[in-house]
Amino acid sequence: MKILGISGSPRRGNTTDKLVQTVLGAAECETEFISLAGKKIGPCKACLACVKDNVCKIKDDMAPLRSKLLEADGLVIGAPNFFSNLSGLSHCFLERFCQFRHMSEGRLLSGKEAVVVSTGTLQPGIPGDLIERLLPYYQMNHVGTVQAQGAAACFTCGYGETCSTGAVRMMYGEGAQITPELTPSLDRQEDKLEEARRLGRLLEKRLREKDAEHELNLN
Repeated sequence: MKILGISGSPRRGNTTDKLVQTVLGAAECETEFISLAGKKIGPCKACLACVKDNVCKIKDDMAPLRSKLLEADGLVIGAPNFFSNLSGLSHCFLERFCQFRHMSEGRLLSGKEAVVVSTGTLQPGIPGDLIERLLPYYQMNHVGTVQAQGAAACFTCGYGETCSTGAVRMMYGEGAQITPELTPSLDRQEDKLEEARRLGRLLEKRLREKDAEHELNLN
């Protein structure tokens, strides 16, 4: 039994990565974490080359992930809010799931259990809402969603205190000074961390129940 966690954040080691890893850490089974940061994953081209064999023909960093997605019993999919949408990397990754959904006998992600991780500074719930809407396309089961506030790049770009259109001023108003206390941090969101751990345990429980049901049917 294995759970695969994917973070679609292009920034390594930040809120999305940490929250996905927290979900994985609560599951007492084999887990693997993959960051999409630095990977080259383009959008689906709607070329239909995957229709006959359910294998995407685009040659990029999505190709090695195909077997990992198929082998996993459960998935944890995380994405940050970029301008009230999924990050482009996350969206391209999920678009390329199209290769798994052709033909009734070829819907290869059908029945997989999925936890959604959603992060953002001003509206952390948006990515989760969008991922939840995509899961039915691949006939995946939604276990639950955890969302948490992360620190936008505005907090570290060097101009956050003076930028009139940045997240710092939008959140705290003109004249706000960036301090560790003012900067959103997952470490101070224990309720979100506990929810992530709860979902990790629930995902594991769902998978064990499915395994037991499968064994019962075999006997």
